[in-house]
Amino acid sequence: MADNPFNRLKGTFVDYFSLNDYLISQADAEQAIREGVSFKGTNIVILILAILIASLGLNTNSTAVIIGAMLISPLMGPIIGIGLGIGIMDFELLKRCLRNLVMAAGFSVIASTVYFLISPVSEGHSELLARTSPTIYDVLIGFFGGAAGIIAIGSRSKGNVIPGVAIATALMPPLCTAGYGLATWQPAYFFGAFYLFLINSIFICLATFIGVKLMHYKPVQTVNPVRARKVRRMVYVIAVLTLLPSIYLTWSMLRQSRFQINTGRFVTEECNFPDTHVLSTSTTWHSGHGTITLTLIGKALPQDSLHLALASRLKFYGLQGTDLRIVQGAEPQFGDNALAGTSVRDIYEISQSALASKQVTIDSLRSVLAMRSAADTVAGSLAPELHVLFPQVTEIAIDRAVFASTRDGRLDTTDIALVTYSRPMPAAKRTELAAYLEARLRLRHVRIIDAARQ
Repeated sequence: MADNPFNRLKGTFVDYFSLNDYLISQADAEQAIREGVSFKGTNIVILILAILIASLGLNTNSTAVIIGAMLISPLMGPIIGIGLGIGIMDFELLKRCLRNLVMAAGFSVIASTVYFLISPVSEGHSELLARTSPTIYDVLIGFFGGAAGIIAIGSRSKGNVIPGVAIATALMPPLCTAGYGLATWQPAYFFGAFYLFLINSIFICLATFIGVKLMHYKPVQTVNPVRARKVRRMVYVIAVLTLLPSIYLTWSMLRQSRFQINTGRFVTEECNFPDTHVLSTSTTWHSGHGTITLTLIGKALPQDSLHLALASRLKFYGLQGTDLRIVQGAEPQFGDNALAGTSVRDIYEISQSALASKQVTIDSLRSVLAMRSAADTVAGSLAPELHVLFPQVTEIAIDRAVFASTRDGRLDTTDIALVTYSRPMPAAKRTELAAYLEARLRLRHVRIIDAARQ
């Protein structure tokens, strides 16, 4: 059995992941963690300075400055200490770490709030906004980061793991963003950022606790079994309660991301017109409902028909229930902010498109006026001929009317001739009159109506 290939492969695999020969003693690991728990003297000053540096990085949207602040910050100490305290059931260490973490977080939020109150720049940049929407991915980052941290602390060769964990878990920026939310009175920023800080802290603690158990650290001698079970239960409940909102936020984020992808496919595949192009596409997503706004440039298209055709295709791209807005020609309202980011060529093209749309409307109105004018004069030109060919006709008026069916609402455009007679005209003669008018006026069908009977 010892020479079984499977057993040899299993032994080789286990040897690769075995930590027994690489770990320091429990006493040495505990000493390293306990030294980073305290937040007095230089530690608290360094923390405040790191918070100010991170606030500057968020204020200027500088990733490099934010990373530097995370490397300086001593905030990881009490968080790792909480995980160790729960793992070895050292409740005095646990209480001290909790007290220090609360003090550190409080000083950090106060320092960042004061900074943003006096900062001349109050606009939220991408780095700030990224700290207000935690998701399940932040949970995983915190957990894996904490796991790497406790293994590095318990290892003989620590390398650069702890600084890397500080950067990956990003504990400082959420506290700065929470201060920004207080300074600018934006509760969504404050609660979103503080929730992200709690996620990172709790799951770093959970990973540390699991790592301590896997490395078989012995509990303190005076441990109370009942109290220990109660603390462990509390840890699991807090972890689950912290996890649930992040799952919902992740689901919302994935829905929004899928909406953006489907919108891109819809615009690429469906919005291809010969003389009209999509100038811009903007989307909004709020409470699970999406809106797509298409701005078209070039030849103006029939608005109602275009909207109906495109809206009917949304369901084939998973965009059911999405509102579709189409802006073309002179419809867009361009303010100073829009023009500031638009080139002169774009403005010229937009103006040309607006003029073209207006010209289409003008030509259409001219055509309608010409038809009305022709209808008003055509009867006068026919009168002499009708007097000779159909002497019974005393008066005639030519017009175009739209008849609506009372059964199905169907519309039908018909040319009509309102006629008065000096004496009754036989049916055959009326048919002959209709044929004459159709040939003379080049119309497909003319309906004869006896005006005297109306």
